[in-house]
Amino acid sequence: YSIVSKVIPEGKTPCSLCSRLRRGILYTVARRLGVNKIALGHHRDDIVATFFMNMFFAAKLKAMPPKLVSDNGEFMVIRPLAYVRESDIIRWAALRQFPIIPCSTMCGVQNDMQRQRVGQMLKDWEKQYPGRTEMILQALQNVAPSHLMDRQLYDFHNLHATREPLADTDKI
Repeated sequence: YSIVSKVIPEGKTPCSLCSRLRRGILYTVARRLGVNKIALGHHRDDIVATFFMNMFFAAKLKAMPPKLVSDNGEFMVIRPLAYVRESDIIRWAALRQFPIIPCSTMCGVQNDMQRQRVGQMLKDWEKQYPGRTEMILQALQNVAPSHLMDRQLYDFHNLHATREPLADTDKI
C-alpha cells in the first residue's frame, strides 16, 4: 500500500500498479519455492469485466485467458475458476463457511471506480437479458480475426479475391 500510495496520485485508480506489484510478489515467492505454476482466483465475471475495461478504457480487445505463460516464459498462470460465475463461488464459499478477506485497505474504500461501473452494467444487462454474460464469455472463445480490424492479426493489405473478375458478358 505504501508503494502504491507514493506512486499513484490521490484520486487516481491504483489497480494497474497494485496488480503488477502483486504479480511480482507471486512470481518472487514461486521462484523461491521452486514452482512454475501459479493459480489465480479470477472467475467468469472478472474475465468479462476485464474485457470491457480493456475495450472501454485501453482501446484493446483483450481479457484474461484461463491459462497463459508469463512474459518471460518462466511461469504458467492458470485460472481454474475462469468458467465459474461469481454468484456460484459466493454461494459455495458461504455453504463451506470459507472466511472472506476483504481488500478494505485500497479496493474496498474506493467509490465510483470504473470496474464497479462496468460490473454494475453487466449485472443490469444480466437482469434485463438473462444469459448475456455467458454469451459474452462464449464470444471470447469464438473469435473471428478476419472480421476484426487488427492488421497485425490479419493481413488485410495482401488480401485478394481468388476468382478472376467476370468478363463483360457475364456481368449483371
